[in-house]
Amino acid sequence: MTRVAKVGLVTALAVGLFVTGGIGAFRSLGNDGRSTTQVTPNGTEALLKPAVGSASLIDEIASLQDRLRVLPSDWRSFASLGLAYVQQARVSADPSYYPKAQGVLQRSLSLNDTDNFQALVGMGALALARHDFSGALQWGERAKAVNPYNGNVYGVIGDAQIELGDYAAAFRTFQTMVDTDPSIASYARVSYARELQGDVAGAIRSMTAALDAAGSPDDSAWASFQLGELFFNSGHLTKAAAFYRRGVELAPSYVPPHAGLAKVAWARGETSKAIARYTWVVQRYPSPEYVIALGDLYATNGQQAEADQQYALVHAEQQLFAANGVNVDLELALFDADHGKPVDALAAARAEWDRRHSVHVADALAWALHANGMDAQAWPFERQALKLGTQNALFFFHAGMIRLALHAPVSASTWLRRAIDTNPHFSILYAGVAADTLAGSERSR
Repeated sequence: MTRVAKVGLVTALAVGLFVTGGIGAFRSLGNDGRSTTQVTPNGTEALLKPAVGSASLIDEIASLQDRLRVLPSDWRSFASLGLAYVQQARVSADPSYYPKAQGVLQRSLSLNDTDNFQALVGMGALALARHDFSGALQWGERAKAVNPYNGNVYGVIGDAQIELGDYAAAFRTFQTMVDTDPSIASYARVSYARELQGDVAGAIRSMTAALDAAGSPDDSAWASFQLGELFFNSGHLTKAAAFYRRGVELAPSYVPPHAGLAKVAWARGETSKAIARYTWVVQRYPSPEYVIALGDLYATNGQQAEADQQYALVHAEQQLFAANGVNVDLELALFDADHGKPVDALAAARAEWDRRHSVHVADALAWALHANGMDAQAWPFERQALKLGTQNALFFFHAGMIRLALHAPVSASTWLRRAIDTNPHFSILYAGVAADTLAGSERSR
């Protein structure tokens, strides 16, 4: 999972429903592993704090269920239970909690639909988790009308605006969030906004501020991992490894920093170590992102049978998410374009483009068109993906390969060089392809 998508799902639910929303291959379908955040009957603080690692959420769910058996008209507890279910879905990668969340949140609103801020924000968070960004924006605006002084509401609204491609509005919303609640959640969003606009140094400064604002070792582990992602994606392997290790030390049960160290091992050419570490990660938290990475490692290592097993698991997870109301068209488009299903990839990418026009959807549609040999149509979409100046090596690689297919070798070389200069380890599948293609293009000139 790239950082661009990752910060998203981690900030409306515990520095958590940003993105990420839904950017990149299964990036926002859940990436925290476990949860420490307690969801209390009288607040929405779980929406602001990072979730990292204890069994308290399960206990809180059981407690709320017991309370509601005795007090079936307690709308606040129904709202809290809905938030807890959304949180549990995220930290367990089990989307079957989303229908449960929808049911109890709707029950809360049926009991109080006038000033039920917590349930409105919960519905917004649920919509974000399901990648229904238009719906999330509507719920966020309703919540804002009830309480414009709570930072959570601006997280929901801004996250939805980001995913819908309304960047100017999203950046204004995030500024309001910072002004309302200068916290780890709001600093993380500022970091992401700066990263989107190509200001990686500014993104690192803002995430460092988030780290400084962390109130616990778990919060610090989350912010450390995000800093590791920023450094990895900008090609600074040693610094990335240091922050990943710090995340592991602060919260040993928190899965993402372990996946970061697996990625570092691959980048350093330690394939066996990388496979072992990703295997450890997938056994504990089989999110599609990590399953894909393990499959791609097997594939590039000549272990196709093992790779196919992982890819089959990815398809099963796709079906599970879709069956529970999660829109995975963007993720399907990227995965299928990379794994031999170009027609399916294009259908999914076009469907997502009909819903929203973010830079990530533009990139996915361009890449799906390229996979189908439709490069003249692909290039305008890739140009749109590049419009914010995001320093995304995968975007640059896609641009280079599309330009090469359009018989523009000089332009292709420029974009491929930018990909490698930004991060020579940007993709398990394509980092070597980029280097080899660039070398071949330069030899032929």
